[in-house]
Amino acid sequence: MVAYSEVAVVMPAYNVERSISDVVMLTKSQIPGARIIVVDDCSNDRTGQIAEKAGALVLRHERNMGKGEGLNTGFSYLKKLKGINYVVLMDADMQHHPKDAQSILKPLLNDEADFVMGNRDWSKVPFRHRLGNFVWRTTFNMLFGTRLKDTNNGFMAMNKKAIKAVGRIYGGYIIDNQLLIRSIRAGLRITNAPVTVHYNHPSGVPRGIRMVLGVWLFILKEGLKYRFGR
Repeated sequence: MVAYSEVAVVMPAYNVERSISDVVMLTKSQIPGARIIVVDDCSNDRTGQIAEKAGALVLRHERNMGKGEGLNTGFSYLKKLKGINYVVLMDADMQHHPKDAQSILKPLLNDEADFVMGNRDWSKVPFRHRLGNFVWRTTFNMLFGTRLKDTNNGFMAMNKKAIKAVGRIYGGYIIDNQLLIRSIRAGLRITNAPVTVHYNHPSGVPRGIRMVLGVWLFILKEGLKYRFGR
Protein backbone atom coordinates (compact mmCIF):
# COMPACT_ATOMS: atom_id res chain seq x y z
CA MET A 1 0.00 0.00 0.00
CA VAL A 2 1.27 3.49 -0.89
CA ALA A 3 2.02 5.72 2.11
CA TYR A 4 0.16 9.02 1.85
CA SER A 5 1.64 10.66 4.95
CA GLU A 6 3.09 13.44 2.76
CA VAL A 7 -0.36 14.31 1.37
CA ALA A 8 -2.88 16.86 2.59
CA VAL A 9 -6.42 17.21 1.24
CA VAL A 10 -8.05 20.66 1.23
CA MET A 11 -11.85 20.80 0.93
CA PRO A 12 -13.61 24.18 0.91
CA ALA A 13 -17.07 23.49 2.34
CA TYR A 14 -20.32 25.42 2.70
CA ASN A 15 -23.59 23.93 3.96
CA VAL A 16 -22.74 20.34 3.06
CA GLU A 17 -23.76 18.57 6.27
CA ARG A 18 -25.48 15.83 4.24
CA SER A 19 -22.32 14.79 2.40
CA ILE A 20 -19.31 15.90 4.43
CA SER A 21 -19.07 12.86 6.69
CA ASP A 22 -19.08 10.43 3.74
CA VAL A 23 -16.54 12.53 1.82
CA VAL A 24 -14.13 12.71 4.76
CA MET A 25 -14.47 9.04 5.68
CA LEU A 26 -14.09 7.84 2.09
CA THR A 27 -11.07 10.08 1.57
CA LYS A 28 -9.44 8.68 4.71
CA SER A 29 -10.02 5.13 3.48
CA GLN A 30 -8.74 5.81 -0.06
CA ILE A 31 -5.58 7.72 0.88
CA PRO A 32 -4.82 6.50 4.40
CA GLY A 33 -2.43 8.66 6.36
CA ALA A 34 -3.30 11.86 4.47
CA ARG A 35 -4.29 14.92 6.49
CA ILE A 36 -7.85 16.00 5.72
CA ILE A 37 -8.46 19.75 6.03
CA VAL A 38 -12.00 21.07 5.71
CA VAL A 39 -12.38 24.84 5.39
CA ASP A 40 -15.86 25.64 6.70
CA ASP A 41 -16.87 28.85 4.91
CA CYS A 42 -19.21 30.09 7.65
CA SER A 43 -21.83 27.40 7.03
CA ASN A 44 -25.34 27.82 8.40
CA ASP A 45 -25.61 24.11 9.19
CA ARG A 46 -23.49 21.53 11.05
CA THR A 47 -20.86 21.08 8.33
CA GLY A 48 -17.93 21.89 10.60
CA GLN A 49 -19.03 19.76 13.55
CA ILE A 50 -19.77 16.74 11.37
CA ALA A 51 -16.44 17.07 9.55
CA GLU A 52 -14.58 17.11 12.88
CA LYS A 53 -16.48 14.07 14.10
CA ALA A 54 -15.52 12.25 10.89
CA GLY A 55 -11.85 12.95 11.59
CA ALA A 56 -11.03 16.08 9.61
CA LEU A 57 -9.19 19.14 10.84
CA VAL A 58 -11.63 22.04 10.42
CA LEU A 59 -10.62 25.64 9.72
CA ARG A 60 -13.48 28.15 10.04
CA HIS A 61 -14.25 31.46 8.38
CA GLU A 62 -16.13 34.02 10.45
CA ARG A 63 -18.01 35.12 7.33
CA ASN A 64 -18.77 33.57 3.98
CA MET A 65 -15.83 34.35 1.67
CA GLY A 66 -16.14 31.93 -1.25
CA LYS A 67 -14.15 29.01 -2.60
CA GLY A 68 -11.09 31.06 -3.52
CA GLU A 69 -10.56 32.27 0.02
CA GLY A 70 -11.27 28.76 1.25
CA LEU A 71 -8.32 27.52 -0.80
CA ASN A 72 -6.16 30.41 0.40
CA THR A 73 -6.95 29.50 4.00
CA GLY A 74 -6.03 25.89 3.32
CA PHE A 75 -2.78 26.83 1.55
CA SER A 76 -1.79 29.16 4.38
CA TYR A 77 -2.32 26.40 6.91
CA LEU A 78 -0.25 23.95 4.85
CA LYS A 79 2.77 26.24 5.22
CA LYS A 80 2.71 25.51 8.96
CA LEU A 81 2.77 21.74 8.50
CA LYS A 82 5.98 19.76 8.26
CA GLY A 83 6.37 16.84 5.91
CA ILE A 84 3.55 17.78 3.51
CA ASN A 85 4.77 17.64 -0.08
CA TYR A 86 1.51 17.16 -1.97
CA VAL A 87 -2.00 18.59 -1.77
CA VAL A 88 -5.28 17.36 -3.24
CA LEU A 89 -8.06 19.89 -3.86
CA MET A 90 -11.59 18.53 -4.01
CA ASP A 91 -15.19 19.53 -3.39
CA ALA A 92 -17.01 18.50 -0.24
CA ASP A 93 -20.44 17.89 -1.78
CA MET A 94 -19.65 14.45 -3.26
CA GLN A 95 -19.44 15.84 -6.79
CA HIS A 96 -15.94 14.37 -6.82
CA HIS A 97 -15.52 10.79 -5.62
CA PRO A 98 -12.65 10.32 -3.14
CA LYS A 99 -11.67 7.02 -4.79
CA ASP A 100 -10.16 9.06 -7.61
CA ALA A 101 -7.69 10.80 -5.28
CA GLN A 102 -5.26 7.95 -5.95
CA SER A 103 -5.57 8.58 -9.69
CA ILE A 104 -4.61 12.25 -9.55
CA LEU A 105 -1.85 11.66 -7.00
CA LYS A 106 -0.13 8.94 -9.00
CA PRO A 107 1.68 11.21 -11.53
CA LEU A 108 2.96 13.36 -8.65
CA LEU A 109 4.19 10.45 -6.57
CA ASN A 110 5.92 9.01 -9.64
CA ASP A 111 7.53 12.42 -10.30
CA GLU A 112 5.89 12.63 -13.71
CA ALA A 113 4.12 15.95 -13.09
CA ASP A 114 3.94 18.95 -10.75
CA PHE A 115 0.26 19.71 -11.32
CA VAL A 116 -2.48 17.18 -12.11
CA MET A 117 -6.04 18.10 -13.06
CA GLY A 118 -8.75 15.47 -13.22
CA ASN A 119 -10.34 14.81 -16.57
CA ARG A 120 -13.88 13.57 -17.01
CA ASP A 121 -15.31 10.89 -19.24
CA TRP A 122 -17.15 13.28 -21.53
CA SER A 123 -19.58 10.57 -22.69
CA LYS A 124 -21.05 10.60 -19.17
CA VAL A 125 -21.32 14.39 -18.87
CA PRO A 126 -24.62 16.24 -19.57
CA PHE A 127 -24.69 17.86 -23.01
CA ARG A 128 -24.67 21.50 -21.93
CA HIS A 129 -21.70 20.84 -19.63
CA ARG A 130 -19.89 19.11 -22.51
CA LEU A 131 -20.59 22.06 -24.78
CA GLY A 132 -19.39 24.71 -22.33
CA ASN A 133 -16.28 22.73 -21.47
CA PHE A 134 -15.53 22.12 -25.14
CA VAL A 135 -15.47 25.87 -25.73
CA TRP A 136 -13.28 26.48 -22.67
CA ARG A 137 -10.91 23.59 -23.36
CA THR A 138 -10.47 24.35 -27.06
CA THR A 139 -9.79 28.03 -26.44
CA PHE A 140 -7.41 27.27 -23.60
CA ASN A 141 -5.37 24.71 -25.55
CA MET A 142 -5.13 26.95 -28.61
CA LEU A 143 -3.92 29.98 -26.67
CA PHE A 144 -1.62 28.27 -24.19
CA GLY A 145 -0.23 25.63 -26.54
CA THR A 146 -1.40 22.75 -24.37
CA ARG A 147 -3.16 19.47 -25.17
CA LEU A 148 -5.15 19.03 -22.00
CA LYS A 149 -8.24 16.82 -21.95
CA ASP A 150 -9.94 18.87 -19.23
CA THR A 151 -9.16 22.46 -18.19
CA ASN A 152 -12.00 23.20 -15.77
CA ASN A 153 -12.09 20.49 -13.16
CA GLY A 154 -11.93 21.36 -9.45
CA PHE A 155 -10.50 17.94 -8.56
CA MET A 156 -6.73 18.39 -8.78
CA ALA A 157 -3.42 17.77 -7.04
CA MET A 158 -0.13 19.65 -6.77
CA ASN A 159 3.34 19.25 -5.34
CA LYS A 160 5.12 21.88 -3.24
CA LYS A 161 6.62 23.55 -6.29
CA ALA A 162 3.14 24.10 -7.76
CA ILE A 163 1.66 25.29 -4.47
CA LYS A 164 4.34 27.97 -4.30
CA ALA A 165 3.83 28.94 -7.94
CA VAL A 166 0.05 29.48 -7.81
CA GLY A 167 0.13 31.96 -4.92
CA ARG A 168 -3.11 33.53 -3.69
CA ILE A 169 -6.33 32.60 -5.46
CA TYR A 170 -9.34 34.78 -6.28
CA GLY A 171 -12.67 34.41 -8.00
CA GLY A 172 -15.14 31.57 -8.43
CA TYR A 173 -15.52 29.55 -11.61
CA ILE A 174 -12.23 30.87 -13.00
CA ILE A 175 -10.20 29.26 -10.19
CA ASP A 176 -9.39 26.09 -12.14
CA ASN A 177 -8.05 28.05 -15.12
CA GLN A 178 -6.25 30.47 -12.85
CA LEU A 179 -4.33 27.63 -11.20
CA LEU A 180 -3.48 26.09 -14.58
CA ILE A 181 -2.32 29.39 -16.08
CA ARG A 182 -0.03 30.21 -13.18
CA SER A 183 1.45 26.73 -13.36
CA ILE A 184 2.06 27.13 -17.10
CA ARG A 185 3.74 30.50 -16.58
CA ALA A 186 5.97 28.89 -13.95
CA GLY A 187 7.05 26.23 -16.44
CA LEU A 188 5.63 23.35 -14.43
CA ARG A 189 4.83 19.86 -15.74
CA ILE A 190 1.06 19.56 -16.12
CA THR A 191 -1.05 16.54 -16.95
CA ASN A 192 -4.55 15.08 -16.59
CA ALA A 193 -5.72 11.95 -14.79
CA PRO A 194 -9.16 10.30 -15.08
CA VAL A 195 -11.78 11.11 -12.44
CA THR A 196 -15.52 10.66 -11.97
CA VAL A 197 -17.83 13.67 -11.58
CA HIS A 198 -21.45 13.63 -10.45
CA TYR A 199 -23.78 16.47 -11.40
CA ASN A 200 -26.16 16.83 -8.47
CA HIS A 201 -27.24 20.46 -8.76
CA PRO A 202 -28.02 21.54 -12.34
CA SER A 203 -27.99 25.32 -12.77
CA GLY A 204 -30.57 27.32 -14.71
CA VAL A 205 -29.95 28.12 -18.36
CA PRO A 206 -29.45 31.92 -17.94
CA ARG A 207 -26.98 31.36 -15.11
CA GLY A 208 -25.22 28.67 -17.11
CA ILE A 209 -24.80 30.98 -20.10
CA ARG A 210 -23.38 33.77 -17.91
CA MET A 211 -20.95 31.32 -16.34
CA VAL A 212 -19.75 29.92 -19.68
CA LEU A 213 -19.28 33.41 -21.11
CA GLY A 214 -17.52 34.74 -18.02
CA VAL A 215 -15.02 31.88 -17.86
CA TRP A 216 -14.43 31.98 -21.63
CA LEU A 217 -13.66 35.71 -21.50
CA PHE A 218 -11.19 35.10 -18.66
CA ILE A 219 -9.44 32.37 -20.68
CA LEU A 220 -9.39 34.59 -23.77
CA LYS A 221 -7.96 37.59 -21.91
CA GLU A 222 -5.28 35.61 -20.08
CA GLY A 223 -4.46 33.57 -23.17
CA LEU A 224 -3.88 36.65 -25.31
CA LYS A 225 -1.67 38.14 -22.60
CA TYR A 226 0.32 34.91 -22.53
CA ARG A 227 0.61 34.81 -26.33
CA PHE A 228 1.89 38.38 -26.50
CA GLY A 229 4.28 38.02 -23.59
CA ARG A 230 2.48 40.10 -20.99
